[in-house]
Amino acid sequence: MSRGGTDKTRDEQNRRCIATGDAQPKRGLIRFAVSPDGIIVPDILEKLPGRGIWVAADRAALETAVKKQLFARAAKMSVTTPETLVQDVEAGLAKRLIDGISMARKAGRAVAGFEKVKDLLGKDEARILFQASDGSARGKTKLHAPGGRGSFFEVLTASELGLSFGRERVIHAALGFGGLTERIREDAIRLSGVREFGGGDPTGKVK
Repeated sequence: MSRGGTDKTRDEQNRRCIATGDAQPKRGLIRFAVSPDGIIVPDILEKLPGRGIWVAADRAALETAVKKQLFARAAKMSVTTPETLVQDVEAGLAKRLIDGISMARKAGRAVAGFEKVKDLLGKDEARILFQASDGSARGKTKLHAPGGRGSFFEVLTASELGLSFGRERVIHAALGFGGLTERIREDAIRLSGVREFGGGDPTGKVK
């Protein structure tokens, strides 16, 4: 059992990235499916029917898959790959992350605002520190990540973080321990690999 009473046993099935050729656990990949009309669509929730096509959660890998038409090869059929596919993946991952933080907030596992975040960090009850990518650098250096891989992210803007808390803008947010938090951490790592502005340091180091 992990801290927060969650079972650490996870589905560690590996899938192979069509761009890099590397096999890795599904949590580090993006699943794609072919729609009934032959269009490649991101399956962020991994629920669409049919054989999945997997690409690493890395912008370069996604761009390679699109540029070299690797989806058609993987699907073994003629498919249409939207020009906006990489942007669609980014938007889907961002929405999933925003929705996840919102769920954590409703469950009492997430707080926003400098003082509340500072208090949670001070009690060693925070698992992840989120800071807005477009927030003031000076203000953000006053808070320190809990430590450990995936404990600090700057992958969402202030307005995106705000959506999670029903506010216009949020600069600082923190999540406590728990199974939902671990899922959010994995979503944040995937988004960090896809977003062009990087988005924090999944190793947990505050820059």
